[in-house]
Amino acid sequence: MENLNASVLLFGCGKVGIRLGEALVEAGHRVFAVRRDIEVLPRSFTGIALDYRRPFTTELPSVDSMVVTLTPDKSERESPDLVNPLRRLAAALPARPRRVILVSSTRVFDGDPGLQTLTEDDTPSPASPRAQALLDSESEARRLFDAVVIRPAGIYGPGREHLIRQVVRGVPMDRQRRTNRIHETDLVRALRELLRAPKPPATLHAVDNHPATRGEVADYIAQRLQIPAPPALPTEPSGHIISGERLASLLGTLRYPDYRSGYDDIIAAQGLRRW
Repeated sequence: MENLNASVLLFGCGKVGIRLGEALVEAGHRVFAVRRDIEVLPRSFTGIALDYRRPFTTELPSVDSMVVTLTPDKSERESPDLVNPLRRLAAALPARPRRVILVSSTRVFDGDPGLQTLTEDDTPSPASPRAQALLDSESEARRLFDAVVIRPAGIYGPGREHLIRQVVRGVPMDRQRRTNRIHETDLVRALRELLRAPKPPATLHAVDNHPATRGEVADYIAQRLQIPAPPALPTEPSGHIISGERLASLLGTLRYPDYRSGYDDIIAAQGLRRW
């Protein structure tokens, strides 16, 4: 990715993909973006209208690098087919890109009891069809493309304010659940670094290094908004603690190293807006 004329294919281009693509264009790269609705893409992208759930009828370009994000629609979200789209993608490309990144999720650990901190060296233990589909897609992407796998957890940032709205409405929540998160800004930074790193890690957990229970995060948001904290549901401790050490070693200091700095900026940016 040192060549400023390098080309990148964003196969699946949602909010994170658009931010990544804009940064790449600014750096001099040519960006192709595949999604069903290309009207929302910036004009600086070359949009390719395609539904990965169906046979491909559109030619794909030969590119240097590719970032793959498969986002199922609501009808298939819990048990999606993520393997066949990767096979169709491999067949449709004129040549395999030199660097391929698959965006997966820490949800592949949803069957783990959560008793120890999980790192990239731990073996996933999927318990749900969704988690198994994600893990299968990781294996297939490695087989087809020798892909680097990045697993974000709890992406948040501007426009991703679900937890804030829950706190404002006083929605009872599972306050004991262990949670991990990554600010969208740092996730984009991680993707850029994986694209250009000479020897990227085979697997990367995109999380900050400050896991916290959902209750701790909700309490902080309530304190900043000067409203009562939401009540607790009668639940047992659950969730996982994911290590962010590998991400920190790749990026150095995160722009948002913990939920406090991240939610401070989100709340401050809204001013007097009513959530």
